[in-house]
Amino acid sequence: MRGLLSPTDIAGLDPAFDPARAYRLHPKVALRPEPFGALAYHYGNRRLNFLRAPELVVLVRSLAEHPSVDAALAASDVDPRRWPAFRSALAALRASDFLEEVTEEVTPCPA
Repeated sequence: MRGLLSPTDIAGLDPAFDPARAYRLHPKVALRPEPFGALAYHYGNRRLNFLRAPELVVLVRSLAEHPSVDAALAASDVDPRRWPAFRSALAALRASDFLEEVTEEVTPCPA
């Protein structure tokens, strides 16, 4: 997906995406590490996405460990100035069904 890390309006990508909620990688999605980040393939809808930053891959893999996207960003090594771009990328992944919302309560990682 082009521009996965470009600063766009997340509301325009997926109005249901809320960074205050918990998400995780969809169980039918596989990530293949690449020098630029990772290839993400969804075995359910056969879509392919490029995660064009290694930090995005780490963030996506850690989402299930945090009570919200914002908490995952706060726990990451991502510069806060880049958070809007990462939220946009996650919203695009959610809109493509690569992420799913966590409905049960997530226990935060110990600090």
